[in-house]
Amino acid sequence: MPENISNNALILALLSLNGEIAIQKDYLESGEIADEEIEDEQEVLEDLEQAFMEFVDFYKARTKADQSLPSLEELLAGEA
Repeated sequence: MPENISNNALILALLSLNGEIAIQKDYLESGEIADEEIEDEQEVLEDLEQAFMEFVDFYKARTKADQSLPSLEELLAGEA
């Protein structure tokens, strides 16, 4: 991931991915998915979680370099 991504863009990406993961989990638990689509939807969730973790790693490195950023825990707690 390029170093030139802004702090705001990084924060928005993290929060967006976190929200999409919650939506996908709710959808998977809703019982509204046809049996033949469950595996595909589970793969979508796994892809979202993988992308989130990659942004988390990048954010953690960024917070070490920029002490003004909130911790990941503070960032995600503020979303609730």
